Amino acid sequence: MPFVHRDLRFNRIREIQPGAFRQLQKLNTLLLNNNQIKRIPSGAFEDLENLKYLYLYKNEIQSIDRQAFKGLTSLEQLYLHFNQIETVDPESFQRLPKLERLFLHNNRITHLVQGTFNHLDSMKRLRLDSNALHCDCEILWLADLLKTYAQSGSTQAAATCEYPRRIQGRSVATISPEELNCERPRITSEPQDVDVTSGTTAYFTCKAEGNPKPEIIWLRNNNELSMETDSRLNLLDDGTLMIENAQEADQGIYQCMAKNVAGEAKTQQVTLRYSGSPARLAFVIQPQNTEVLVGESVTLECSATGHPQPQITWTRGDRSALPADPRVNITSSGGLYIQKVAQDDSGEYTCFASNGAESIHATALIIVQALPRFTVTPENRVVTEGQTVDFQCEAKGHPQPVIAWTKGGSPLSVDRRHLVLSSGTLRISGVAPHDQGQYECQAVNIIGSQKVVAQLLVQPRVTPVFASIPRDMTVEVGSNVQLPCSSQGEPEPVITWNKRGESRPVQMWGGGCDSQMAGHVLRVPDVSRNGDPFVATSIVEAITTVDRAINSTRTHLFDGRPRSPNDLLALFRYPRDPYTVGQARAGEIFERTLQLIQEHVQHGLMVDLNGTSYHYNDLVSPPYLSLIANLSGCTAHRRVNNCSDMCFHQKYRTHDGTCNNLQHPMWGASLTAFERLLKAVYENGFNTPRGVNAGRHYHGHALPMPRLVSTTLVGSEDVTPDTQFTHMLMQWGQFLDHDLDSTVVALSEARFSDGQHCSAVCTNDPPCFSIMIPPHDPRVRAGARCMFFVRSSPVCGSGMTSLLMNSVYPREQINQLTSYIDASNVYGSSDHEARSVRDLASQRGLLRQGIVQRSGKPLLPFATGPPTECMRDENESPIPCFLAGDHRANEQLGLTSMHTLWFREHNRIAARLLALNPHWDGDTIYHEARKIVGAEMQHITYQHWLPKVLGAVGMKMLGAYRGYDPGVNAGIVNAFATAAFRFGHTLINPVLYRLDASFQPIPQGHVPLHKAFFSPFRIVNEGGIDPLLRGLFGVPGKMRVPTQLLNTELTERLFSMARTVALDLAAMNIQRGRDHGIPPYHDYRVYCNLSAAHTFEDLKNEIKNPEIREKLKRLYGSPLNIDLFPALMVEDVVPGSLLGPTLLCLLSTQFRRLRDGDRLWYENPGVFSPAQLTQIKQTSLARILCDNSDNITRVQADVFRVAEFPHGYSSCKDIPRVDLRLWQDCCEDCRTRGQFNAFSYHFRSKRSLDFSYQEDEPTKRARPQKELGAKHGAPSNATTASSELSEGTATNDFKEFVQEMQRTITDLRRQINTLESRLSTAQCVDADGKVHANHATWRRDACSTCECRDGQVTCFVEACQPAPCPEPTRVDGACCPVCVEGPQENTPRAS
Repeated sequence: MPFVHRDLRFNRIREIQPGAFRQLQKLNTLLLNNNQIKRIPSGAFEDLENLKYLYLYKNEIQSIDRQAFKGLTSLEQLYLHFNQIETVDPESFQRLPKLERLFLHNNRITHLVQGTFNHLDSMKRLRLDSNALHCDCEILWLADLLKTYAQSGSTQAAATCEYPRRIQGRSVATISPEELNCERPRITSEPQDVDVTSGTTAYFTCKAEGNPKPEIIWLRNNNELSMETDSRLNLLDDGTLMIENAQEADQGIYQCMAKNVAGEAKTQQVTLRYSGSPARLAFVIQPQNTEVLVGESVTLECSATGHPQPQITWTRGDRSALPADPRVNITSSGGLYIQKVAQDDSGEYTCFASNGAESIHATALIIVQALPRFTVTPENRVVTEGQTVDFQCEAKGHPQPVIAWTKGGSPLSVDRRHLVLSSGTLRISGVAPHDQGQYECQAVNIIGSQKVVAQLLVQPRVTPVFASIPRDMTVEVGSNVQLPCSSQGEPEPVITWNKRGESRPVQMWGGGCDSQMAGHVLRVPDVSRNGDPFVATSIVEAITTVDRAINSTRTHLFDGRPRSPNDLLALFRYPRDPYTVGQARAGEIFERTLQLIQEHVQHGLMVDLNGTSYHYNDLVSPPYLSLIANLSGCTAHRRVNNCSDMCFHQKYRTHDGTCNNLQHPMWGASLTAFERLLKAVYENGFNTPRGVNAGRHYHGHALPMPRLVSTTLVGSEDVTPDTQFTHMLMQWGQFLDHDLDSTVVALSEARFSDGQHCSAVCTNDPPCFSIMIPPHDPRVRAGARCMFFVRSSPVCGSGMTSLLMNSVYPREQINQLTSYIDASNVYGSSDHEARSVRDLASQRGLLRQGIVQRSGKPLLPFATGPPTECMRDENESPIPCFLAGDHRANEQLGLTSMHTLWFREHNRIAARLLALNPHWDGDTIYHEARKIVGAEMQHITYQHWLPKVLGAVGMKMLGAYRGYDPGVNAGIVNAFATAAFRFGHTLINPVLYRLDASFQPIPQGHVPLHKAFFSPFRIVNEGGIDPLLRGLFGVPGKMRVPTQLLNTELTERLFSMARTVALDLAAMNIQRGRDHGIPPYHDYRVYCNLSAAHTFEDLKNEIKNPEIREKLKRLYGSPLNIDLFPALMVEDVVPGSLLGPTLLCLLSTQFRRLRDGDRLWYENPGVFSPAQLTQIKQTSLARILCDNSDNITRVQADVFRVAEFPHGYSSCKDIPRVDLRLWQDCCEDCRTRGQFNAFSYHFRSKRSLDFSYQEDEPTKRARPQKELGAKHGAPSNATTASSELSEGTATNDFKEFVQEMQRTITDLRRQINTLESRLSTAQCVDADGKVHANHATWRRDACSTCECRDGQVTCFVEACQPAPCPEPTRVDGACCPVCVEGPQENTPRAS
């Protein structure tokens, strides 16, 4: 008999899983009252179509999901009283057509959105009394509803006001608009006439204010528009009407009406004028990459719209015509249809849509899944005993096949001499006679397998003898000479040549071996190439001058305190990772060498090497070019990635980003070149920036000085507060940017030619690229001719470096960081950086921590080494810089606070994971916590931050996540890093606000931005990070206004110091764009499918302000010359977003690549379990603030949105949190997992894949082996080929096993000792190695007191109060400055 009544009361039920009652379709009554349920999720009661009575009262319910009661079509009575409900989604009670009784009394409901009780046509009893209802204008709709109920007499309803106090206890039904001071709507932004063509998008702006907030309604020809019946019509959040794919029927008269309970207001009538031709072409359906098996059929859909109607044609990816094959057809809708797909059909196909006026195209791949096929096959080899032999074997297929080797049909011997490389090559070291025989290479994938064989013949050793000897020769100067010399022996003898009187061997060019002459030949290279004689001297000079300039800069920067903004900038940008320094140095030496050779040749040639007619590959011989690459260090810095440890790579990220994309392991890795959307634009075509030659004209006009563009167009004193978003929106953008990109700039502040400082000479000699100051600029009065600027370091093999190779590669720049959103700003982008921030001593997976403040929470550790940018003035800033995963963490105080939050978040998670899984080792805890932190950052960025920046239009361009695409390169685009993402500079407030717990200014006051740079002492001495964080989420941000771009704090006072010339961030952004060869704005307009601009009037749709267009015209002369950065900043924002159309295009493109090209993206199935992913999606920046600030207890749920304090703020207890219990190992042998890894690995390496399971083992086996637990979380490596451990195991294998066991036991003892010391040691050891007893206290210095607590050292820093005199002095032994002559009572206190 089916259940009709289910009583689950008094069971301490905490949560209801979606679908928990799916099998109880006949259920009539469900009692869940008097439990501990906190939330009703979507689909909780799905399929209970016969349920009539649902009891949920007296629980702890705080929130109800939108679809919580979905499917309850028969529900009549719903009891939700005596809970903790604060808000009710307006759609929660929709689709409950038979609901008669709804009890919501005795909750905490403050507001109800209009429409919450719509469609409840059967309602007879509604209780909302004993809540915390705010009776304001927003609730008048409820008053009207209650009056309607009272007049009809069919429904009893109760609702009382709690606020304001003057009407507390009043029935909502009795309140009127007059006593609530409701305001009629007033229009604040009127729409304008619009001209559209077929297929384009039109916007009508309408903004209104009133109390309550007015509803926006649009009329066309005096009839209300329905957004539901026409999907092309969209009403954006700010009231803007967006009409997509405009049609002739859209033309007419439009009017906006704003309406609320107090009245209504209408805008002026405006006209939409429709012009049918021509409408720009646009794809309706773009072809998508498609996988297909051989023999099946496939269709690539393609459809476009435009006027005239476009025709669809197809070609192969190389623009060649489709084959004349009856299998290949184009469908009536434009799709490409291929029957009986063959392997040759694999490849790229391009769909063209043309209508005579223009043409667009899109490409897609057909990936044919097929049997593996060998691309490299092993060859028979004859080798001498003792040599090493490689059998190369590579195969392609789809999916990519796995390579496995056998010998004579049996598994290979398990010893260290036999090694299968990641490429598939079999390497046998120390070949022995018994290695002779047949070797089989098998390529296997899910479709099938292929095999190829090769023979190995082993010969004994033979002593070498000469077969021919050189003879004396007489030759003319400048000619080639060949001296023959050959020998015989096994292995083949190595021949070296020496010149009499010299001990150094002579270089043999061309590899030394000439197979046709059956001997070795000494080749003297032809010296006819013009640059060859200068190679040796140029290399020496380049190394000397570059190293001299770099060492001079290092001495200047690190042996003293910063003397100018130039020094601050150089210190700020100077790489901390030695590998980064080495790579940048190599690129500079390589390029400097070639420049010197070029100069030498120019002195003796009547040819312009800067022209385009000269063949650069004739300048230096290829062997000499290789020599330059070797001696400069370029060759040594070509990384060879190793992705063989799949147990690690399947689960965790590398610190440097390698091996994320297993097919292209260097995609997105640190210290690789930025990607490009468009070809670089340099003045000479390969490496000199646009504008480097002041006399050069572009399209008839010279390029303006970047500083002139800044002062004319960008800099502004005015700030308009944002009504929607807080300053935290800017701060998250900067923190995110420091996870994505950091350009490696030249290591020297001085030019290489003579060592003079770039700011002193104001020239463009490498690496200088000074920003010239125009006449009449205020900086001229200070005596400055230029601002300091040096070029970014080149990638080896680009720019000047590539000129002497067979093809010219434009100069590329190095991204020092990983491209992925992986929290590299917390952990670093290299193993070296990661080790520097980890606490490796505790084995708890923690990050290093610094001093602990009174709150009990630590700050970041201090950076060690010489004085840094944070100690430019000892009287002001005695505190060194903090150390974090990104070297820019101290740039400004808001950013430093964010770094502190996230380092604490890692340690909070790590501590919790250790408590849940005490058997995990430190590395496992570290990588699991790092993985969670990275996922939290991804979720906050894409679900909370990006929707506000991109708006509805941009999020639609971004598209939904559809899974990992290994064909997408997630690398950072140069234009994104150099121009597009710098839009955040326009959001920066000129003041960093500091607020106390009551959101009032702290006694020390707010901080002007130019005083917040490199000032960690303000965190240590002036209240910690909480005041700064409150100032970020409690204060409105700076609104993006085209006439108010970068505040003068950034253009006139950047890194300012006394008696020095400050820098200009806007001018630096423009100069950096030219340095990087970023194409002009117009090129990106075309890339983003905007119209070409031949005149400045053609920009009026994107830049509506005529004054701005006139300024651009005066500066640039031609719209084809405009730099990308300033143009992106002055574009009018797309309604509902913060960006203009071109900027929206570039950001959505980059963030789509970052997401889709990340194999370890948090939403990619398999990265987290479904239950873990559900918890990750609980993440919010509000929760991070609550968990990791010093003492922040109230925040708004969305810290990016402006809220009124205190009503708009919630208690931290009410902010959802990630439940880390989902990361707990739930198994019987967890406590032994990970401790016997070496022991179990020995057995795993001896097992055969043929008998992976015990029940498959033949009965004749005498002694079966049992595998011990594998290390936690490490996936099994299914590609490992190994043989069975038999009784005939060689003696050396047994010795190896014993040694391995001894090492394992030793390691276990060490771990046990570490754990015992962690649990039992109560003493402490300070930084000087001195031991202190438990609870002992001591002074570390004048300002710090330390205490030993249960083996942990906790240090407290004394905060200095403002001294009561104008000029306090420092006294030895005292922490704070003192007044020598006593306080001066009449002296005003400094603000």
